[in-house]
Amino acid sequence: MNLFVKQTTKLVKGCIANDRSAQEDLYKLFYADMIRLCYRYLKLDDLAKEALNAGFLKVFQNIGSFDDKKGELHTWIKTIMVRTCIDLNRKELKFTTDAGNAETEDVFILPAVLQKLYAEDLVNCIRQLPAATRLVFNLHVVDGFSHKEISEQLNIGESTSRWHLTEAKKQLRELLKPAAKSNDHPTEKNKKTK
Repeated sequence: MNLFVKQTTKLVKGCIANDRSAQEDLYKLFYADMIRLCYRYLKLDDLAKEALNAGFLKVFQNIGSFDDKKGELHTWIKTIMVRTCIDLNRKELKFTTDAGNAETEDVFILPAVLQKLYAEDLVNCIRQLPAATRLVFNLHVVDGFSHKEISEQLNIGESTSRWHLTEAKKQLRELLKPAAKSNDHPTEKNKKTK
């Protein structure tokens, strides 16, 4: 058993025993990953922090049901956080159900643009999306849920989920256009002027 697994096993046992220092250590250990996840799903910082705290409360209340034979602690906590963010989003947003047979299109973003962007810049672009569109984008692209799974979790149609994903890609492409123009290679500019 590696050191990290031993540490988390000890923390889980401490949390089950309601040991406050074990709870604090578990919170600190997973804080950075989970707050980034909450920021991806929720536009307002206050909502993201609310989701984080509500999610950790659920973690501590249900830590006895965690089974390390079924998966890793990080994955278990992440699942709770995603569901908590979804619950908060449900209160905040209304999905459009008139997506019809929205055509999906592949969006191409120049590799040079992606190389210049930092993770924080991408998160900021994603946070500019409308709440429902951002939620579907995160669930599908970042967390790998299928449209069927998204439709079941959010109580929307699969076509609505596809529409929101397409809309997210379009809006992200528009948000990334200024970065693409500023990242033109000098050789490309020289070719155009000749």
